Amino acid sequence: MKQLRKWSRILHRDIGFFFIGATIIYGISGIALNHLKDWNPNFIVTIVKTHTDGDFSKQNISEKKIINLLEKLNAKDIFKTYNYVENGSVLRIYLSGRSSVTVNPSDGEVVAEFVKKRPLFFQVNYLHYNPNVWWTWFSDIFAGALILLAFTSLFMVRGKKGAWGRGSIYIALGIIIPILFFF
Repeated sequence: MKQLRKWSRILHRDIGFFFIGATIIYGISGIALNHLKDWNPNFIVTIVKTHTDGDFSKQNISEKKIINLLEKLNAKDIFKTYNYVENGSVLRIYLSGRSSVTVNPSDGEVVAEFVKKRPLFFQVNYLHYNPNVWWTWFSDIFAGALILLAFTSLFMVRGKKGAWGRGSIYIALGIIIPILFFF
């Protein structure tokens, strides 16, 4: 039993150190993804509404008119292309990234949607979604390591404060609480 406790401590410590980065990545992205209804953890979306007096009808459109409009929105450098949507009644201007500008030629209403990657959260969420085979393997190994960390923690402390003493209450609660959420 003494050897089991010794090796549990060694494995727990070394595996814990090795996976500290992955733990932080999955912890941050897990919290962010738990609150999708409250915010967009991947992107910052800024909406700017304005009005134009220019004629942006399909017959009178030109790239020069679009560039002039985008200059007013400080977005001329990110212009990509444009087309008409909603049966040709609305002009959609596509900008780099996921940003766009919508112009309603009938009333001159302009809605610009500027989308920018949210620093740190975009990157950790990207990893959380397992972007490629290598990261999936790393994530699977990390998941196995979490199981091993849980198992080795059972043998690290002995006596009244260990897994068979006071720790058993925490172990039971840690199992019961998730089960309660199923009901």
